[in-house]
Amino acid sequence: MISQHPDLSSREARTSLPRVPSQDPTAPIWLWFGALAVFLLVARLCHLGVLWVDEAYGMAAAQALWGGKALYRDIWFDKPPLYAWFYLLAPQPGIALRVLDAAFSLLCCWLSWGVARSLFREWEGRMASLLMALFLVFGIPSAVVSVAPDMLTIPFALGMAWKAARSRYFAAGALAGLALLANGKALYLLPVVCLWTFLRDPLSLPRTVGGYLVGLVGALAPVAILGGLPGYWAQVWEWGAVYSRDTFVTNPVREGLLRTANWAGFHAALVLPALWFLRMQRKARGDRRSTVLAAWLVLALLSVAGGLRFFPRYYFALLPVAAVLAAAGLRLMPTRLRIALLMATLAIPVVRFGKPQVQIAWETMTTGTTTNRDLALWRDAVDAAGGIRPAIATEPGSHPADTVLVWGYRPEMTVLLGMPPATRFLDSQPLTGVIADRHLSSSQVSYPELAKANRLELLRNQPTWIADGLGPLNPELGIERYPELRDWLGQYEIAFQNQSFRIYRRK
Repeated sequence: MISQHPDLSSREARTSLPRVPSQDPTAPIWLWFGALAVFLLVARLCHLGVLWVDEAYGMAAAQALWGGKALYRDIWFDKPPLYAWFYLLAPQPGIALRVLDAAFSLLCCWLSWGVARSLFREWEGRMASLLMALFLVFGIPSAVVSVAPDMLTIPFALGMAWKAARSRYFAAGALAGLALLANGKALYLLPVVCLWTFLRDPLSLPRTVGGYLVGLVGALAPVAILGGLPGYWAQVWEWGAVYSRDTFVTNPVREGLLRTANWAGFHAALVLPALWFLRMQRKARGDRRSTVLAAWLVLALLSVAGGLRFFPRYYFALLPVAAVLAAAGLRLMPTRLRIALLMATLAIPVVRFGKPQVQIAWETMTTGTTTNRDLALWRDAVDAAGGIRPAIATEPGSHPADTVLVWGYRPEMTVLLGMPPATRFLDSQPLTGVIADRHLSSSQVSYPELAKANRLELLRNQPTWIADGLGPLNPELGIERYPELRDWLGQYEIAFQNQSFRIYRRK
């Protein structure tokens, strides 16, 4: 179809794809997004009774910020700041958090609509928003619900693309720079926006780079003002570099190919129409949209490979461009083929994760057994927090100034207790040197010198409570296993324990 968008050059319009009959929807746009909002909200409310660990980490940091702490200066936080700032809007689990999740997902849908509509037409815009909504619901629950760095990058990527499609290159560059507030992997957006500018208007490249530098300064300024810049560099970038080079994957190439093939199969509703679009574009030489979108896809895939782990949440980098490409491809398909393809391919995520979404909603409201490991760990945290609260109410000397040290990557316990952290460490990764992607099954230390120095620092603190959520799961990393902490730990006694928590209180 020939796009009539005024931002496309006349040459680009003349050499674009074959015409197809106009199918632009006539329903009011507010009604379309209203329906998406209801869909997203209902899906998020299925998780009302659980706090997934990846959202709990940002929430624990947000609670510390509300208590007057500063990221990277008073709190050790190995993620970019937007992760914590986002949860300032809902620092407790509950309805407000799920409404916020739904609003964030709706923002991603709206931006997808804007990008596809700017590059193509209204039909493609609405289809891109619909595909975005579907794949922000049907997926691994802890990934598609938790608004964490990989998902936080989506609005910046789409905002950058929308501005670039409208030839607003300074703003596009600025959004690419600001994306570092959300995710260090967002560095890949710089070559994307520079290539986009170069292919469409090479003379505007200085504006794009200038905008990027302004965005980068804007991203760092709040951290610098609060005195957290040295800690930001050490905790986010130096620790992140260790994390990236110290993968637990024994054969990264094989793992990457397998995980990517699995992602492509699960997202066939995006992949097949995208390939259709790119195939049709071979007949439309001179249309630079396909070049830009294909380059964006490749660079996003390279960002997924960064760190050589290929976790499902990393693939959120592909979702924005894949949704736009798929919407364009679906528009070019014959109607019957389009309907058949969508019915067949969307059945994969709906069947795979439709039932688990309902099952999780049911299990969070009941006390029966669960096969979901993350949900089981959440229940143990709720149980352990319940074991501490009676002691807080009855023990002499227990008072609102009680503090807690959470040992292990169990930030949900920090959130549930609502106590101030006793140290600057929200979890034990910087104390054991063992990264959370493996610490339940491995004792491989990635940063031994830093970890030992941090344990010695820990001796200067006297938390009221210690919640060891790691030792019962991996005894090699229990807090009692570290020689320099044994005398210090002798000041504590076990007050409560369950399957995955051992709670100590100060004698």
